[in-house]
Amino acid sequence: MAVLVLIFLGVILGWLASIIARTEAPGAILRQIAIGVLTALVAGTIANGGTMLGGLSLIGVAVAVAASAAALALYHAILPRPPRRWYSCVPRCSTLSTSITAELA
Repeated sequence: MAVLVLIFLGVILGWLASIIARTEAPGAILRQIAIGVLTALVAGTIANGGTMLGGLSLIGVAVAVAASAAALALYHAILPRPPRRWYSCVPRCSTLSTSITAELA
């Protein structure tokens, strides 16, 4: 049961990280969920005394959440962000205005 709880926590934390970071690419969302699940499983297992049999302690859950959040924050700190294209309309608009003025003249 502890494994299922840790996997669920990792999925939820990875999904929330993708919402907070405004990630839109499907591969990046799945990557964040995988990071959340992996770190929750490893940290929860270590904090739970190295066993997944039986229940999960509250300390194990807290460590799993903290480790997943830290790993996802580190992932977003290292990940290079693509530049925003606020100027994407400029070439089209200037070309359109140039063709309109050429037709009017």
